[in-house]
Amino acid sequence: MIKTFKKGGVHPSENKLSQTAALEQLPPEGVVKIFLSQHTGAPAECVVAKGDRVKTGQLIAKATGFVSANVHSSVSGTVLGIEETADYQGIKKPAICIQVEGDDWDESIDRSTEINRDLSKSAEEIKAKIAETGLVGLGGAMFPMHVKLTVPEGKTAKILIINGTECEPYLTSDHRVMLEKGEELLIGVQLLKKAITVDKACIGIETNKPDAIAHLKQLVKNYDGIEIVSLKPKYPQGSEKQLIKAITGLEVPDRALPIETGCIVSNVGSAFAVYEAVQKNKPLVENSVTITGKKLKKQKNVIVRVGTPLSKLIQAIDGMPADTGKIISGGPMMGRAISNLDAPTLKGSSAVLFMTEKESKRGIKSECIRCAKCVDACPMGLQPFLLYKLAQRNMLDELKENAVHACIECGCCLFTCPANLPLVDYIKLGKTRTR
Repeated sequence: MIKTFKKGGVHPSENKLSQTAALEQLPPEGVVKIFLSQHTGAPAECVVAKGDRVKTGQLIAKATGFVSANVHSSVSGTVLGIEETADYQGIKKPAICIQVEGDDWDESIDRSTEINRDLSKSAEEIKAKIAETGLVGLGGAMFPMHVKLTVPEGKTAKILIINGTECEPYLTSDHRVMLEKGEELLIGVQLLKKAITVDKACIGIETNKPDAIAHLKQLVKNYDGIEIVSLKPKYPQGSEKQLIKAITGLEVPDRALPIETGCIVSNVGSAFAVYEAVQKNKPLVENSVTITGKKLKKQKNVIVRVGTPLSKLIQAIDGMPADTGKIISGGPMMGRAISNLDAPTLKGSSAVLFMTEKESKRGIKSECIRCAKCVDACPMGLQPFLLYKLAQRNMLDELKENAVHACIECGCCLFTCPANLPLVDYIKLGKTRTR
């Protein structure tokens, strides 16, 4: 049976233009700049100095607390120092700058292509290795993975849910991971199951990826306790609360974490990273990124070293199209506009989307006609038109009373609004002010 969540949601044009583009390695070159903070929580502390020679996979910054993540060099070469480096939005943050010199990997990392199926490590050993190798969630928030896998006292994990929906338009790198790294992904799922001591895992995949569903259903016959769940294409099904509802029918309470339902959710890219960390001792030094857009001559899914300048990704597609109006980090629904093409990629970078001048222009704003389309589309059951008005007037108490905190900023309301009101912009502003 094909499942989905019921409340709200939309189905924008999928535009999976790069879905047949196989993963390809983007070789490191030039200078990489690796942020000390590219995860939720406290920034890591630098443990190298200017002039040090480092290898790919070597620890260069150590986590400074439980909610923090180790950072490793994504290249081999010489440390040039720590510089204040502008991110995608032009905000300066400290980053370790390394001149690439060859590609000499740390000897402890297994770089063979042989699949390691050994599942003998204990739950504590798995979680320790995940923390040691600096893994963060690759579904968007970049939350340190060892924290997510630590079940709070008094709570019990019952099921692991793997997000293979990739419901955001244009994005296809997770699709390629499922097709090209399916067995490694499933071993990663088994390791995650063991880490949180559950017997069952479900991998949710939307039916617009029939090849991935068929491929994993064939592979999963050799693995106990993993089910492939077919989901109706619907956005934002990749959001934790909507995915849990679609697969299990359970509802995560307001202001609660998924563990309240007994569920722990992880992304397919994260599960593959777990395989590489635990089975190959490989830190999170690279990830898969979709490079796409309607006017691109080449559609690509590339494996990119963390800290690679965005300009190198643009070179990989022979330059940006002449009529580019906006470049987005991520997809068109929840992605953010890029203002700095020299910014380095992050552990959680997922896509670089080139939008044309026409696509990137907002519609002309008019008056709200009280059509309630935004209410019907909201997957959280909110009233976006009301939150918009309250945020405009800075009515913070009323925003709190109307649960502005529950907004997941998915953009469904803006997508459906015939008046082209900047609903998400003001609701985000309202959320920030109420904090």
